[in-house]
Amino acid sequence: MLISINWIKEFVTLPEMDFDDIANNFTMATAEVEGVETTNGHLEKIVVAEIKSLKKHPEADKLNLVTIDYGNKEKEVVCGASNVREGLKIPYAPLGTTLPGGFTLEAKKIRGILSEGMLCSEEELGYPVTLDGLMELPSDAKVGMVMSEHLGANADVVLDVDNKSLTHRPDLWGHYGLAREFACYYKQDLKDSYGSDWVKNLEKNFSDKASPITPNVEKDSSCLAYYGLSLDGITVGESPSWLKDKIEACGLRSINNIVDVSNYVMLELGIPLHIFDRDLIKDNTIHIKRSGVDQEFTTLDEEKRKLVPHDTVICDSEKPLVLAGIMGGLNSGVNDKTSKIFIEVANWKAAETRHTSTRLGLRTDSSSRYEKSLDSHLCYRTLLRTMEIILKLNKDAKVIGKPEYDGENLSETKELTISTSVDHINSTLGHETSKEEILRIFSGLGFSSKENKSQLAVTIPTFRTTKDISIEADLVEEIGRMIGYDNIVPTSPNMGIQPMRLSPDKLMTRKIQDFMVLNGSSTEVMTYPLIGENLLKKSGWSTLNEELVLVNALSKDANRMRPSLVPHGLQTVQVNAKNSDQFSFFEIGRSYLEDEKDFSKERTQLFIGEFSKKENTFVTLLNKVESLLTYLQISFDVTDQLGKFTNPLMSADWKGAHPYELQHIRIMGKFHGIANTVHPLLLRDFKVKGNFSFAVIDLTDFFSRPLKSKTKYSALSKFPSSQFDCTVVVPNDVYAAEVLNSLSKVKIKELKNYKVADIFQLNENEKALTLSMIFEDREKTMGSEVIKANEGSIVAALEKAGFPLKQ
Repeated sequence: MLISINWIKEFVTLPEMDFDDIANNFTMATAEVEGVETTNGHLEKIVVAEIKSLKKHPEADKLNLVTIDYGNKEKEVVCGASNVREGLKIPYAPLGTTLPGGFTLEAKKIRGILSEGMLCSEEELGYPVTLDGLMELPSDAKVGMVMSEHLGANADVVLDVDNKSLTHRPDLWGHYGLAREFACYYKQDLKDSYGSDWVKNLEKNFSDKASPITPNVEKDSSCLAYYGLSLDGITVGESPSWLKDKIEACGLRSINNIVDVSNYVMLELGIPLHIFDRDLIKDNTIHIKRSGVDQEFTTLDEEKRKLVPHDTVICDSEKPLVLAGIMGGLNSGVNDKTSKIFIEVANWKAAETRHTSTRLGLRTDSSSRYEKSLDSHLCYRTLLRTMEIILKLNKDAKVIGKPEYDGENLSETKELTISTSVDHINSTLGHETSKEEILRIFSGLGFSSKENKSQLAVTIPTFRTTKDISIEADLVEEIGRMIGYDNIVPTSPNMGIQPMRLSPDKLMTRKIQDFMVLNGSSTEVMTYPLIGENLLKKSGWSTLNEELVLVNALSKDANRMRPSLVPHGLQTVQVNAKNSDQFSFFEIGRSYLEDEKDFSKERTQLFIGEFSKKENTFVTLLNKVESLLTYLQISFDVTDQLGKFTNPLMSADWKGAHPYELQHIRIMGKFHGIANTVHPLLLRDFKVKGNFSFAVIDLTDFFSRPLKSKTKYSALSKFPSSQFDCTVVVPNDVYAAEVLNSLSKVKIKELKNYKVADIFQLNENEKALTLSMIFEDREKTMGSEVIKANEGSIVAALEKAGFPLKQ
């Protein structure tokens, strides 16, 4: 969006400072300025000159040596223009002038003769070319006058603001709203250009005469508010330079005085509008309604657009005239013969305007503003401003009747008042700002404030409540940006920092991940919750989730929510079996099932997969599942019988079910799990050679249950411990566990720990076990006699059990 500083200055006095600094201040306080450009600055150096004499260049037949007078001064300039002649008044650019193309004039010899400046054409001054050669000025043009004064084209500075930074600020899409920001930031008064006196003065143009056109807004349309006003006595022609210069400075092309007024008011007040040729409206009827049918509509850019029944259009008795909020039609626009007009100022639902604009690929100045949720209360002001300028440009024009309105009852709009306090604002920002300054900022932004002891009741104007201000934090932000975030000294948060405890579901997720990775040697995978019909059918899965198909799916392979993790598990094996002979993986994800009452039911599930090209994987899988559930301290049992029940995790007739290697897992009395080896015929469909077993455990019903920890902690002993090692002889057919079991029967309170330290073979019939034991008394230091007695008791117990000491 382009902002004219000259336009801003009509509403507020700006300080004398570098415009780059103004742009930087606006960026810090309001919105990002991407660039600063000066327009017509060259016209302040170029002057009106008169050709006094000319003669041929001695070294070039097509060049002339021209002597000019530019205000009691004379210069000789080399010129090759075809229309150069004595007495002609033309623009003269002296040395040092920078022209619009970026070229700066310097003293230069042309064919050996020094040319002191340049005589300019229309193109060189940045104007449309209407004449071949030099720009010819009127004979009464004053010699020596700067061209900016002669043309009435003042130099201007234009700020290029990033539109994305204004998305949440519908009030900033016009210069008057922008001027409010400048005024507040620079502590200046905003000119009340559109106050009650202005309104009353313009309303004198209305009469009790019946209006030629009365709009009718249908309730199901996207229209929020619609004003219409009829004028007669219009003469369409070229716009005056002040109007043309302003809209062109903001990037719009001048068309004619009526169309230019609509663009001018939009750029000034931020509300788009449309002006009809009233003679082109059949039966003087305006209806705002849905299109109702598929049809073609030719817009002002002469392009045919395909409308759908849901699109809102403005129609007469026969045809659509305007595509609501986006662009007018070619069949109703103002032309050179227009003498009667109908001014439309309306507001439309933002989401519908954006949807239609996106569908048609048609983005306009109007649609970009309506998408931002404009304030309907500003439409009447926009209508009056449009009427004011048209009456100014058309002395014979007159209003027929008065403004006609249809739409929402704007008087029922509730004011938004937010309570805050100076202390809250200062403590949140971490910057001390006086109450007077805070109240000044609120007032400068158009807010009204009432004090009640330490509280402030801030009433927000409607042009800030459509999308922007809604909570107390928004008020704090307004103060922060106006005092300048760069003026706030960074400090550390003044608050206690405490560790956050993991939620039960996150804790269980972590424990599952830790076990599967560290103990189960598994790799975690993550697949998308979206699946395609082809994969479900290839997997032989009975549920296709036809009720959970996405309306706007990106592809057929991901067009619905998955009913189970099994199909993606099969797909994972298919991909990885090509590169690995054996692997294990797991996934914690969600499945989605159709539900008549709640539309869908989400289940959190754990999928564990074991694959090997050579070895059976079912026993490994089952052991891993049992170890995991034991680790999670979840009571369970495994059975191959369902009885009268069914397992919701897998259909009984699924073609991937194995006839023998299939176990059901019962958790908390319900079948929440299943372990199965995939049938070889199904693996063949996935082109997988080998064995693949999987388990699915539904965690939903106990996922958020706090896990009980049986781990007990005790303080470190203050007294020394004693280690005792001994080696005993054990028959080869006796397990080491039997030797340790014999120690568990020894009643020695100081015996805290024992383990097998080493095993080595003695002969064909015997082996030696080295046992390591720890004696410790947590209440006192053990004497040597106690240690000796305990060692003897250990040796005696081992010999009694048939495990004598090795000699």
